[in-house]
Amino acid sequence: MLNLPQFKAAAVQAAPSFLDTDATIDKVCRLIKEAADNGAKLVAFPEVFVAGYPYWNWIMNPVEGSPWFEKLCRSAIEIPGPEIQTIASAAKANSINVVVGVNERSHTGVGTLYNTLVTIADDGRILGRHRKLVPTWAEKLTWANGDASALRVHDTSVGPLGSLACGENTNTLARFSLLAQGELVHVASYIALPVAPEDYDMADAIRVRAAAHSFEGKVFTVVSCSTISPEIVEAMAASHPQSRSVLARKNSAFSGILGPDGRLIGEPLIDTEGIVYADIDLSRCIQPRQMHDITGHYNRFDIFDLQVNRRPLTPTRFIDAAVPAERDTAYQPAEARSLETTEFNQ
Repeated sequence: MLNLPQFKAAAVQAAPSFLDTDATIDKVCRLIKEAADNGAKLVAFPEVFVAGYPYWNWIMNPVEGSPWFEKLCRSAIEIPGPEIQTIASAAKANSINVVVGVNERSHTGVGTLYNTLVTIADDGRILGRHRKLVPTWAEKLTWANGDASALRVHDTSVGPLGSLACGENTNTLARFSLLAQGELVHVASYIALPVAPEDYDMADAIRVRAAAHSFEGKVFTVVSCSTISPEIVEAMAASHPQSRSVLARKNSAFSGILGPDGRLIGEPLIDTEGIVYADIDLSRCIQPRQMHDITGHYNRFDIFDLQVNRRPLTPTRFIDAAVPAERDTAYQPAEARSLETTEFNQ
């Protein structure tokens, strides 16, 4: 007998304490508790919520923005590390699954940053770390390309859970690769982007992307988007006063929860801070697939063949000499005793 989870999901729409890692971690933990106290079993946070988005890339030229890049590097976190462990402990203490966006710093490169989504189980286990595959437009000045080593769907207490960051939700093949792994709950994390072209309605664009994934895949999508605080505006306006008007554009942030028919469940949040809640019943993902099951009967795998390279990509590969059988391996350095068997060692 197939029994699919029923649960309450929460989507956070808020601004971080800009480039203040410790204060933002505290805010994440408070919001985790708030969502759990309201009955949520899954809470989604915005893209790079820890601890901010590089808005200077859209406002300043690369030379002017370089000091801000250094500030971002200093505020970024490593995974595993104490900051993400604090969030994991909050997830465990509140028995809630968490997806949170962070600026991740490579442990072998102080200037190499990734736009990363971390998925944490309700028992505090870190299930995965997905690095954004391709930074969007001006973001290329800040983040390195990710790989597909964590382009995975995680088995959680709320069902098969996957996630993508912002513009990745327009990448049809990335979305399909999650659906093909049995995804039923999708987290789409975004940032408010009022610096987009004037005729671009960011809030509506986010909704359209989420509706497309939900309808095509017959899944639930939880959208979490950041907001732009006065703190962020003043930080940018200190040297570029024109940024006040640019960053004040409306319809720049959208958070909400959509069902497998692509329709919103309840009312979304647009531009304002808060938490959106919705009751999810994964059994609703079954019936629509009788008509369109794009990872099953409604496809032609004899015609289409998608291959996904999930090998971790690293700057170099070290090939060390084999250890003689008679040698006591207990005295080898830790690096020689173990292979990089998990994505978190990359």
